[in-house]
Amino acid sequence: MTMIAVLGNGRVGGSLAKSLTQAGHEVTVADRSPGSAADAARTAQIVINATPGAGSLDRLSALREELRGKILVDVSNATVDGPDGMPADLLYPGSSLAEKLQEALPDTRVIKTLNTMLYTVMSAPDALTQTPTVFLSGEDPEAKQVVRGLLADLNWKQEWITDLGRIDTARATEAAILFVPHVIRTSGFAPFAISITR
Repeated sequence: MTMIAVLGNGRVGGSLAKSLTQAGHEVTVADRSPGSAADAARTAQIVINATPGAGSLDRLSALREELRGKILVDVSNATVDGPDGMPADLLYPGSSLAEKLQEALPDTRVIKTLNTMLYTVMSAPDALTQTPTVFLSGEDPEAKQVVRGLLADLNWKQEWITDLGRIDTARATEAAILFVPHVIRTSGFAPFAISITR
């Protein structure tokens, strides 16, 4: 059993918290208030960032001490939204939210994952008709192994996990968010994920 704090109590955070609790972990969900997030992060071994990406950097930078030595699993995408509220551009072109978080939190092990799919797929990948792929980006091999274990608890098979390499590879997966509005407009709000087939 691992003590996990989920920052963000929306659809993404709520879904992950429920699934990880069912897998036997002790999960605390924090809302957007600074006090709630700090309390949850302080006692956790692993912290999941499921806050809206546009505000994640400021929100998590304020938790530098609470996140010291922890694994931070970043599942958010930082975007500039269009008039319809859908992602229209990247907030950090030429970089990524994950890189910005790692720079701001040098004593925290940031791992990017689960950000290339509709939130329902994060904990139910086997519900899709084709095999999905989940990606890992980060600097710390040990932290990646821990996150692989969490992904297994979320029903991801090891052969569905692709380690892309260092944290700057998160630029590629975060850019995939720009597919989302077009997929939803053409296919509706149905579960989907990026899949690498060979």
